[in-house]
Amino acid sequence: MTYLNDTKSIINVASGFEPADMVITGGRIFNVFTGELLDGFSVAIKHGRIAYVGTDPENGIGPDTMVMDADGKTLIPGLIDGHTHMAWMNTPEEFLKLAMSGGTTTIITEIFEPCPVAGIAGILELLDAMQDQPVKIFATAPAMVSISQRTRGISAKDLDTLLLRPDVLGLGESYWQGVLQEPDIYLPQFEKTLAFRKTLEGHSAGANEKRLNAYAATGISSCHEPIKADEALDRLRLGMVVMVREGSVRRELEAISEIQTTGIDLRRMILVSDGISAVDLKKYGYMESIVQKAINLGFKPEDAIRMATLNVAEHFSLDGQIGAIAPGRYADILIIPNIKTIRPEIVISNGVIISQNGYALAKPRPHQFSQKSRTSVQLPRTFTSGDFAVTVSGGQSSRKIHLIEMVTDLVTREWIKEMPVIHQQLRADVSQDILKITAIDRAIVPGDLFTGFIRGFGLRSGAMAVSATWDSADIIVIGANDADMATAVNRLHELQGGVVVCENGKIRAELGLPIFGVISDLPVDTVAEAVEDITKTLTVMGVPHPDPIKTSATLTSAAIPFFKICEEGYVRMKDGATLGLFADKN
Repeated sequence: MTYLNDTKSIINVASGFEPADMVITGGRIFNVFTGELLDGFSVAIKHGRIAYVGTDPENGIGPDTMVMDADGKTLIPGLIDGHTHMAWMNTPEEFLKLAMSGGTTTIITEIFEPCPVAGIAGILELLDAMQDQPVKIFATAPAMVSISQRTRGISAKDLDTLLLRPDVLGLGESYWQGVLQEPDIYLPQFEKTLAFRKTLEGHSAGANEKRLNAYAATGISSCHEPIKADEALDRLRLGMVVMVREGSVRRELEAISEIQTTGIDLRRMILVSDGISAVDLKKYGYMESIVQKAINLGFKPEDAIRMATLNVAEHFSLDGQIGAIAPGRYADILIIPNIKTIRPEIVISNGVIISQNGYALAKPRPHQFSQKSRTSVQLPRTFTSGDFAVTVSGGQSSRKIHLIEMVTDLVTREWIKEMPVIHQQLRADVSQDILKITAIDRAIVPGDLFTGFIRGFGLRSGAMAVSATWDSADIIVIGANDADMATAVNRLHELQGGVVVCENGKIRAELGLPIFGVISDLPVDTVAEAVEDITKTLTVMGVPHPDPIKTSATLTSAAIPFFKICEEGYVRMKDGATLGLFADKN
């Protein structure tokens, strides 16, 4: 039906002249606008939208109306994840099989993952895969603040194509260093997005006061990078919406919960996942667990629920459609035991019951990804150990080089070290936890590579290769010896993407990610098992980091400071400089 006919019918239901499709009675409704818990109110639904919220639903009940008695339980709006990365290992179909049963009825996701390897065609295919699902999925266009010049920025034509779509709500996270270092690349994107009256999503990890002010002055509307309460407060005071992250990348809700002691208004705070892995999705659940944790940490239930409903909807100018139980909005409703217990017994999305008591009743729509999306690893040759050799000419006994040093499992810094030259080569030295690391272009100039060194990854033998790198068209391979690095990369090519762990010429663990080299088409349970197997295998091989896949994948990204790598060389985030291997003048 059309908007006109639907709205006329909704008006008739609200007026008591026409029966509703569904009426929910007997519950307590949480009104996100006023903060009230309303007893004795009912909700009438027509054509997937809320037609009536009030105390007299009788005229809206006809012989074919589904009447549901909430029996004293609480009704809240469907939950919204305002910032995530759905294209991380699982297809939308497989992700939704678990995610939607917990009460998340709207997802707003980044979609940059296909961009470096498949361009606008890949982005559009991913968007297609997300449409016509039991829950609503929106996206933000990729800004592509990449450390590699080959994948930096998005064309004006492609940005137009995306911003014209109603399911694209703005420009995705734009790392502040890149924006301030190269404004001529990114400010035209910002201007275009603002002209479409859409949002500019931010990423200001590590920005000092002056840089933060400069970044906010561009029109950036949000940031999901605060890790402490004072950082969140700094951004709130500058007018940013603060997205409190509690997912598989970082968990900062507990630290930021200290902001409650300030007594500030929380209407510009949002709860987000920033991406959740198959392992964590199975173990913890989705947005329902994040809202519940906020309540457990002392946030008023009313505030915690708003941070995953109305606050998010208002930020993206969707509050006329979602985020509240009110007339005209989509009928996205959770029936929970009480306001303090975010355990949905019934999940209604677009007026349809999609889950009951934790079991999905609706089936996500499958999408058949194209053959082109499944052939994104375009290496020109079979790699050998010689491809990873670092040769030094001139007879020197040592050379001073730049290395990546792991400060944490995600944060890195530049380190300069004198390394011995052995038979005219620089080699990994596991006794000092110094390994080789190579970035290999797999899509733009396939096979082009840069080899450097990394300290602190922990691998005592073998090698690990990953194609699902952030903001990049690169494979990252880290190894204790050149032969295993070659074996891992060649196997990755055979799989057309994924994660491979190799030792002594044998594959120890692997996960194929053949869709854009980032997504598996296997069930979520199978992906979770493979990730756990890879992690356990690498732990035995000496890697101390809790999520080695994520640690490796982030080494190509400007999202996390401070010293990174791409096929062009090392990149120092402080000044944006691209550096070669050698730090001396020879």
